[in-house]
Amino acid sequence: MTGGAVAAAAVSKVALAAIPEPVIQTSPDTMPPLHPDTGRPYNPVVTLNGWTLPWRMHNGVKEFHLVAEPVVREMAPGMKAHLWGYNGQSPGPTIEVVEGDKVRIFVTNKLPEHTSVHWHGQRLPNGMDGVTGLNQPGIAPGKTWVYEFVARRPGTFMYHPHADEMSQMAMGMMGMWITHPKVPSALIREADRDFCFMLNGYDIEPGAYTPKIMTMLEFNLWTWNSRVFPGISPLCVRKNDRVRIRIGNLSMTNHPIHIHGHEFEVTGTDGGAVPLGARWPEVTTDVAVGQMRQIEFIANEEGDWAFHCHKSHHTMNAMGHKVPTFIGVDHTGISKKMVKLLPDYMAMGDRGMGDMTEMDMPLPENTVAMMTGDGPFGSVEMGGMFSVLKVRKDQKPGDYSDPGWFKHPDGTVAYEFKGLVREPQRNSSAGKGSMPVKYSADVPKNLEVKVSKPGSSMSHE
Repeated sequence: MTGGAVAAAAVSKVALAAIPEPVIQTSPDTMPPLHPDTGRPYNPVVTLNGWTLPWRMHNGVKEFHLVAEPVVREMAPGMKAHLWGYNGQSPGPTIEVVEGDKVRIFVTNKLPEHTSVHWHGQRLPNGMDGVTGLNQPGIAPGKTWVYEFVARRPGTFMYHPHADEMSQMAMGMMGMWITHPKVPSALIREADRDFCFMLNGYDIEPGAYTPKIMTMLEFNLWTWNSRVFPGISPLCVRKNDRVRIRIGNLSMTNHPIHIHGHEFEVTGTDGGAVPLGARWPEVTTDVAVGQMRQIEFIANEEGDWAFHCHKSHHTMNAMGHKVPTFIGVDHTGISKKMVKLLPDYMAMGDRGMGDMTEMDMPLPENTVAMMTGDGPFGSVEMGGMFSVLKVRKDQKPGDYSDPGWFKHPDGTVAYEFKGLVREPQRNSSAGKGSMPVKYSADVPKNLEVKVSKPGSSMSHE
């Protein structure tokens, strides 16, 4: 297959008749893996709060149909966003192929402006790379174009527009691309559970529905697959499963992704599999803008383990960035006066922000609470880029259903100490330094020390 992306109008009538019907998905739930019934076999991935795009085989070519269009994405129960995406969702559906597959992707544009698709990390003919103006004209509204190439190397990739990127990616246009290996490899081991998701950020004012696309840094919603906790599905696995998690970042900043209870290795990037000698154990890996990271571990510790971005502001929802800090401020006097004017007035933040999880405050329309999501012991006090790895010994192979909260064995939960706790001894020289000055009884306080400088004839005394 040679040449650039071509307009469908230039394709023969026979080829047009073979265009697969577009499949549209609007549910925000995590869909079961799509096991292949045609083409080469492989172990499919599970897209967190997403799905895999079906395909059809046509004369030995694996054909897909992407539709770029405005979508409504539920970011969490009680909040929806008006985004742009593919096939009814943002991000778009995951595309899964096998190394060596000949692929043909029909892209229909239902946006109000032109677009294109760049196949991030793929080795392909230059004219199929999808950069508007450089490799092809933009796909005009209402038109369908075709991309054709061979999936030449296995790995974790993504797709996104290379047209009006600031608007289109800020509106949610992106998706995952997985190329499975054709033959077993020591660098790409078979995984029992294989998850994937995209990182992105949005700035949506409380009560609004559409992102502010001009925002560069101060996003108030940090998402995995355009979802925020508690709307992000848990990752449910069987004890001792080999788990692979593939992560792509098209947000405007890096994300240190951290997992509790286990160590993992980074086994792949969008550049390919990491050599065995270059891997080391980690519990956090930084995923920079435009990067893919593939991590793997053995889920050998039962429990409900937190899995999140380690930037604390990225585990909050509806963040405000110009709120003053009131920790330690006595609101008593002003609160009494304010209540007379505003009966529903409540002082916040004088003891930290944790109290907000217990306040039953009305929120603006279409807004998700900043810190929300309950666990078996109360509020988790998290939002944004947060989920839970649920490891169970009785989770059946291939079963991704939520097993509920972990039942802790007796004696394995932190508990309150009921004994006597002595008051700590404080430093009496507070304000004069962190430690009191002490002198040895046999050393004069004003001892003069003479130091010999290099080149000096002064003797040591």
